[in-house]
Amino acid sequence: MSQTRRKPRPGAPRRPRAAPARSPARRIAGGVARVAGFGLLLYFGGFVWFVATRPGLAPIDEPTDAVVVLTGGPGRLARGAAVLAAGSAKRMLVSGVGEGVSRAALAASVDAPAKRFAGLVDLGYQAVDTRSNAVETTAWVGRHGFRSLRLVTSSAHMRRARLELALNLPSSVRIVEDGVAGGSPVGIAREFNKYLLRRAALALGAA
Repeated sequence: MSQTRRKPRPGAPRRPRAAPARSPARRIAGGVARVAGFGLLLYFGGFVWFVATRPGLAPIDEPTDAVVVLTGGPGRLARGAAVLAAGSAKRMLVSGVGEGVSRAALAASVDAPAKRFAGLVDLGYQAVDTRSNAVETTAWVGRHGFRSLRLVTSSAHMRRARLELALNLPSSVRIVEDGVAGGSPVGIAREFNKYLLRRAALALGAA
């Protein structure tokens, strides 16, 4: 004789079903997904901060002993030449110049007087990246005994350039950041990634 299944009375509470236990693999995958999501949130939050806090141009009449231009982007050399023309720096270093490039050629590229470049501008041919820019700049500052400098580079590159200078220059040397606008979103993101990697390397003890 078969037993008939009793139907629950209307309004009677139903007994909750136990949730199926998740396998260890699914638990691990869920943990990894949460960590990855948190990491992405931090990354994009950092990128927003990086973009929002990029330095702009410093006042053209703010005086420093020297102005240093890091090659590699449009507008940088013209900005350095404008600082010299305004009399806001005694001397200029252009760091990372290609072999064979002369002062006269650089002056002509920004419509500056060749005589001014011949007398007030030094060219650095040794630097090939931001780290060697800092080494070249430090040696030049030491030779002239400068106590302050205006650093001219792109606004996106400024944070990494300033970091490298801080690792090389004496802390007594005052640095004025002069960030030239420009750069594509891809270029800005690339600079952010390079900055993160450099900070991570330093945190791990790299020189």
